[in-house]
Amino acid sequence: MNTIVDTNYDFPNQKSVYKGKVREVYNIGDKLLVMIATDRLSAFDVVMPRGIPFKGQILNQIATKMMKETEDLVPNWLIDTPDPNVAVGHLCTPFKVEMVIRGYLSGHAAREYKAGKRILCGVAMPEGMKENDKFPEPIITPSTKADNGEHDEDISREEILSKGIVSEEDYLILEDYTKKLFLRGTEIAAKRGLILVDTKYEFGKTKDGKIVLIDEIHTPDSSRYFYADGYQERQQKEEPQKQLSKEFVRQWLIGNGFQGKEGQQIPEMSDEYVNSVSERYIELYENITGTPFSKGDVSSIHERVENNVLEYLGK
Repeated sequence: MNTIVDTNYDFPNQKSVYKGKVREVYNIGDKLLVMIATDRLSAFDVVMPRGIPFKGQILNQIATKMMKETEDLVPNWLIDTPDPNVAVGHLCTPFKVEMVIRGYLSGHAAREYKAGKRILCGVAMPEGMKENDKFPEPIITPSTKADNGEHDEDISREEILSKGIVSEEDYLILEDYTKKLFLRGTEIAAKRGLILVDTKYEFGKTKDGKIVLIDEIHTPDSSRYFYADGYQERQQKEEPQKQLSKEFVRQWLIGNGFQGKEGQQIPEMSDEYVNSVSERYIELYENITGTPFSKGDVSSIHERVENNVLEYLGK
């Protein structure tokens, strides 16, 4: 399948390019950002060797839809989406933290809990919880925003403030926005028969000093969902929850001896496995949005993206 795993465009008035684990961001004239969602797959902060067909389109279109469904609560950076894989928005300076919020003891939090820890990012987790139990109240467990190739690290609110990573005034806004977005995301998920388990939000500051939501929101890469139907029964029987998230990729990697640790080899991804991941992402899209997925034309995907961005910038 024709996928985007790397881009090398030269747009008019282009100042710089930032390449993240999945997204590539082009600075246009220090005014606009053109963000291309590639088909790269990242897990345990490591980019997998093969792209996943339609993954970038799926992430971009879910994020666009969710930004529109939350813009009444929290301002965001988005202006337009001239291509299925592309979002164009206001130039922002990103905060160097990711605001992770958890409604349930799952994923990283569950692994830490199982290891005996009861404090995560300075926040206490109650005793006597089982994996995938609901927290009494959602907890915010921030992480540092790592540079490419490095691991994100857990960090507490106190450390963020004491190190001057974010000012207290700004951090209070980030916390408030994070709670509001999670509540709205929970409501949207419930309408689709889903539970929003945990997610992360990233924020930036525009040139005029406004804090806005950036990057992705409520996608399967940034969020974990459970199916609501049967959740309680599975918890009572201590069975694994039926998930909609990238966790199935992490579990496949763990099962094949890879957790992103030094000396570990990424397992080979066959065509069959790559296509199965693509199908899972399409399932995620349709469940999260409640709409059928329409595949973009990938016969000349690099040219399609370039032409659509050039046409947009020309306007």
